[in-house]
Amino acid sequence: MNKHCYNLFSSLRSTIRPSLTATRSPTQYSCTLDPGKRFRRLSAMATATRIQLSPTTDSGIYSSNVREDAAKTASEILQEDMAKHHVFFNDQGFHNHIPHQILSIYALGATPEQIKAGYQRNKGYQRPARPTDLDVVLSMRDSVKFQEYLGREKHYPNYLAFFQQEIDAKGVGEVLKEYVFAGDERAESMLCRLFGGEYYPIQSWNSYAICSRGLIEYLGLIHPLIHLGFGLEFNQPAIVAQGLAQAAVHADWIGREFFLPAEKMADGIGKQGQKSLLQLLNEIRADKALIESVQWADENKIRDGVLTRAPAVMLKYAAQFTVSENQVDERLADMINTVVYYTSTAQRPSREMKLDFFFIHCLNSSIFFSKIVKLPFLDQRSKLRLLESKGRMDLLMYTSRGTPDLLLEEVASYPAKENWSQIFARSVAHPGDDGHLAKLARALAHGQKVCEPYESTNPEMPIRGDVWLRIGNIAVDSTVDEGKPMWVRSTGFDEAWEPEGSRL
Repeated sequence: MNKHCYNLFSSLRSTIRPSLTATRSPTQYSCTLDPGKRFRRLSAMATATRIQLSPTTDSGIYSSNVREDAAKTASEILQEDMAKHHVFFNDQGFHNHIPHQILSIYALGATPEQIKAGYQRNKGYQRPARPTDLDVVLSMRDSVKFQEYLGREKHYPNYLAFFQQEIDAKGVGEVLKEYVFAGDERAESMLCRLFGGEYYPIQSWNSYAICSRGLIEYLGLIHPLIHLGFGLEFNQPAIVAQGLAQAAVHADWIGREFFLPAEKMADGIGKQGQKSLLQLLNEIRADKALIESVQWADENKIRDGVLTRAPAVMLKYAAQFTVSENQVDERLADMINTVVYYTSTAQRPSREMKLDFFFIHCLNSSIFFSKIVKLPFLDQRSKLRLLESKGRMDLLMYTSRGTPDLLLEEVASYPAKENWSQIFARSVAHPGDDGHLAKLARALAHGQKVCEPYESTNPEMPIRGDVWLRIGNIAVDSTVDEGKPMWVRSTGFDEAWEPEGSRL
């Protein structure tokens, strides 16, 4: 934490009475007050300003061979990252992925040495943390002032300090309810920004090695949700504060132009769903208006493509993905399976197998919803709203990449040479990964666990049985060549595949 932020909390600590009491157990603090005012199963000493992981309580929704010494190392590194580094590593809005990377490899059984190596690999290009403006932080208590600073990157440290203060005083649950799910103007704007992104002109970049065409279209898309998800999944209030601060400095256009209109067209939230996400995906694949709505030349394929040329058609399909209270578990599995389906099968038989960089963000963020739908402090309506928004985002993302052909046979016939433990080991040790591969491997293994119970009752579910493991093998095999990009981008376009070699 920088000096200004430290002074802020030092001055406030004596005036803010903690909103929870705790009794200490050997490994954690168990809160004794209203569950809405606490963060369930908080680690010992984990606060809005201190990261502290326990291998017994903070190993995530899906983990494998988590080590106590690794938990200590990961906690120290994440604390250093929060104190020393900005949320963006450059002025164009490229995200600091260190928290995602460290938590993912920690959950997959990384050793302390591997965690340190991953950090060393990715910390050198980070920007330093910026100072906090105490006056701005204090002014954010006023709702009008809070909203004046939204979408402005320079206020990230101020939002971080503000949300740390709020979480310390009220608890994670109350802060989320007040600032994201309250339904007022401020909360609606924050919710839109949780899925939000920003546009950066392609002309400002000319290095394929840094960023191939398409990556800079909307760098923020889904990242605030992913960051918040990690904080919730691993019971870390400090990372929740980072996720909220990150959301606050992202744009809200996708919410205003897509999510809110889709909700209105659906006649509200939580209606009984008549169609699965898979059914809607297949209908989109056959809709000429959406197939032709995106062009390779579009600098932002969501905003300049789908939502400019075919907004009404896209909204028609998005609004049909609804989830009632009795459909949550089924629709959660449907969402995960459908995203894995289009992420893995969008291949070109003449080219080396690759996964789409944009699609994997939809897949990687799916894991958090197993936690979100079970949060004790979140009301059912808010859970349904998030799950509906996630499914709609998945449909929009698929359409925006050029509605690629989905070739299940390409995946179903891929050799599954390695088991999950071997896939995890390769992901953790990958010399060029910034966390995306490790996130992907973990989300895939978790997805199999969620979807397996539905294989016998839903014969149309495309990803089943050993296909999960085959996709895991594709993930590690397709990223092994350090001389090539790890991912393809916008896989529905011929141009996206030009850098990829032909299959031998």
